[in-house]
Amino acid sequence: MKTYIKRDLVDRVGDLTGQRHHEVARTVDALFLALREWMENANPECRVEIRDFGVFEVKTTKPKSQARNPRTNEVVYVPARRKTHFRPGKQLKEALHRPLAEQPAQAHMPVHLPPEPPAAAQEL
Repeated sequence: MKTYIKRDLVDRVGDLTGQRHHEVARTVDALFLALREWMENANPECRVEIRDFGVFEVKTTKPKSQARNPRTNEVVYVPARRKTHFRPGKQLKEALHRPLAEQPAQAHMPVHLPPEPPAAAQEL
């Protein structure tokens, strides 16, 4: 299984956008910081929806009053806590549900970025 790290993401985004990698790294760090802050400060739950990608959610679990320690067989109380959940968006879900025989063999598929907005017309 291939593991991608943040540096791989920075390199890929830099290649796609043509921006310098240190600029992209600052943007990626800021993005993850913002996501982490929203999720850590959720009171008690939150939902971060990224269209065409997926939804990150912070959910609250129920307390368990009758959990059991398997080593000692002691009854323990497990308080309510928060957990994270990711639900893929429609495009990602469809891509992941395709049979493996239909998947392309190449590691990086070409990505179609939205076109740049037209430059403002210069006045003479």
